Amino acid sequence: MGAGKSTIGRLLAQELKLDFIDSDREIEERAGTNIPWIFDVEGEVGFRDREEAVINELSLADNLVLATGGGVVKRDANRTALAAGGFVVYLQTSVDQQLERTAKDKNRPLLQTENPRAVLDVLMEERDPLYRQVCDLLIHTDKRHPRAVVSTIVRQLVRENVLKG
Repeated sequence: MGAGKSTIGRLLAQELKLDFIDSDREIEERAGTNIPWIFDVEGEVGFRDREEAVINELSLADNLVLATGGGVVKRDANRTALAAGGFVVYLQTSVDQQLERTAKDKNRPLLQTENPRAVLDVLMEERDPLYRQVCDLLIHTDKRHPRAVVSTIVRQLVRENVLKG
């Protein structure tokens, strides 16, 4: 959460001349409502079911940069689909940076609490090993400009022969 997935994903797609899809926006579009509403009405399980269906479909698409929601790694099926579907980049950021970037965002149901830091600490402990398990590339995004992160990703894609140099 707050690592820059949507911003960096959009910039990367532009740089590579690929389509960009944010899975959270795709879920909202298909549901006809926003994520907080889905959490309120269907709970996290309902949201995760919707997310799994979208990830399963989109991970099969070609010529696409996909930004996922932060909790996508919680389900084995999502990790398997993402790993099989393409080159996975983990944009890792500190809890301090996450707090700074998400402080005014009311569209993050898990952070609508008295102590968002405690929530982010737990999420980091739970999710970080899962992100590391599935990723092909880990990039620290703290205090880095999104364009610098995109340049790093592109260089690595060339090194890994995912892109032609």
